[in-house]
Amino acid sequence: MAAIKVSQLPVDPGPAAWNTLLPPAEPARPLAGNTISDWLVIGAGFAGLAAARRLSLLCPSDRIVVLDARRVAEGPAGRNSGFMIDLPHDLSSADYGGTLAADRTLTADNRHAIRFAARMAADFGLGPEVFCQSGKVNAAATDKGDAHNRDHAAHLSAMGEDHTWLDRADMAALTGTDYYRSGLFTAGTAMIQPAAFVRGVARGLASNRVQIFENSPVTTLDRTGGWTATTPGGSVTAPKVILAVNGHLNSFGYLRNRLMHVFTYASMTRPLTARENAALGGQAVWGLTPADPMGTTVRRIPGPGGDRIIVRNRFTFDPAMQVSDRRIARVARDHDRAFRARFPMLPEVDMQYRWGGRLCLSRNNVSVVRALDDGLYAACCQNGLGTARGTLSGMLAAELATGTRSERLDRALAAPDPTRLPPTVLAKPAANAFLRWQERKAGAEL
Repeated sequence: MAAIKVSQLPVDPGPAAWNTLLPPAEPARPLAGNTISDWLVIGAGFAGLAAARRLSLLCPSDRIVVLDARRVAEGPAGRNSGFMIDLPHDLSSADYGGTLAADRTLTADNRHAIRFAARMAADFGLGPEVFCQSGKVNAAATDKGDAHNRDHAAHLSAMGEDHTWLDRADMAALTGTDYYRSGLFTAGTAMIQPAAFVRGVARGLASNRVQIFENSPVTTLDRTGGWTATTPGGSVTAPKVILAVNGHLNSFGYLRNRLMHVFTYASMTRPLTARENAALGGQAVWGLTPADPMGTTVRRIPGPGGDRIIVRNRFTFDPAMQVSDRRIARVARDHDRAFRARFPMLPEVDMQYRWGGRLCLSRNNVSVVRALDDGLYAACCQNGLGTARGTLSGMLAAELATGTRSERLDRALAAPDPTRLPPTVLAKPAANAFLRWQERKAGAEL
C-alpha cells in the first residue's frame, strides 16, 4: 500500500490551563533517529496511555514506543473538565440517558475503565488531588432542568443506581450560590486533575521498555515489512500500531465524512483571595455537570495561592479541527456571563485562562475500536467523554491487538460504523444552527 501522508497536525486554541498549574515538566524528549519496537502507540492522551499501560501488562517483555505530536497534557487530555463519569452521559440526549439495557452495559464498561485508571493512579503514586472517586452533582437552575433531573433520577432508579436528591438549600450549602434549584448527586464519578493525571501516568510508564517521545508528530505512516511512522526527527518501525488520535483518525485517511469534529470551551479564574473565599462560602471542592447537556459545567478546585472556579460551556462544529483566537474571545463573553450569574458575590474575580478543546463524536454515538489494516488498530471517537471512554478504548484496542478477547471487546467490535455525515458545506451550518438552537433552549442552564 502507499504511505499514509498525515494531512493535518493538532492545533489547540489557548493554554492548557490545568497544565499551567503544575510545576514545569522535564524538558521534552523528541524522537531522534530511527528505532525498532514491538509496539507503537500514536497519541499520549487518555486512550494512548491506557493502551500503552495495557500492552505493558499483557506483553511484559515487549518494547513499546509512544509518540505524541505535542507535550503530554498540552492536547485535549489536559483541556477537559476532569470528570471521569461512570453513568450514562450521552451529550445528544435531553437527560443523558438511553435504554435501560444499553445504559447498564455502558455503566459497567465505564466503571471498568475507571477502575483501570484508579489502578494506574495507585501504581504511579498519584494522590487524591489528582484522582479521587468523589462523585459529581447534576445541577439544575430552571424548572426545565429540574424536570430533567427528576427524569434522570427515575431512570437511575430503574437501573438500580443509588443517587441523592439535593434541594435548593443543599445546593447553596455545597456551592455557596443560590443559583441552583436542585441537584442529583451520584458517587461513582472520579474527579481528576487531568493534566496531572496524564503527566503522572506518562512518568510512571516511562522505562527502558516504554519510551514516550513528545513533540514528535507523525507525518507519514508506511507499511513496508512492518509499519514505519516518520516524524521530523526520525522514525519508529513496529509490526503493530495503535492509533489513539481521536478525531485525527481522519488525518490518517480513515473514516472520512463519518466523524464530527466539535470544540467546547472553558475559562478558569485567577486564585480567589481569602476574602473572596469567605464571601463565596460553600464547600472547597465540588463539580457540577448541567442538567441540560448544553448547559454550563462548573468546578471549584483548590490549589496553590487559593481556590479557583472553572466554567465550561458552548459547542461549535468545526470540521477543519481548528478555531481562531477570535472565537475564544467571543465565547469568553458567554463564560463571563455564566460566571457573573452564578457568583454575584465575586464581582472582582476575573478569568486568568481561556481555552478550547477538541471533541470527536459520531452521529450514532459509537466509538471506533477496530482493526483498520493488518497490524493497525484504532482507539478513537470518544463522543465527548475522553476520560472514561478514551481509557476504555485504549484498553480494548490493546486487547484486540494482542488477541485478548472479552465480552467488552466483542461489544465494541460489534458496533456499527459511525454514521456517514452530509457534505461539509451542508453539515457545518446545519450542525452549528442546531447547537445554537439547543443552547437557546437550555436558557439559564447555560
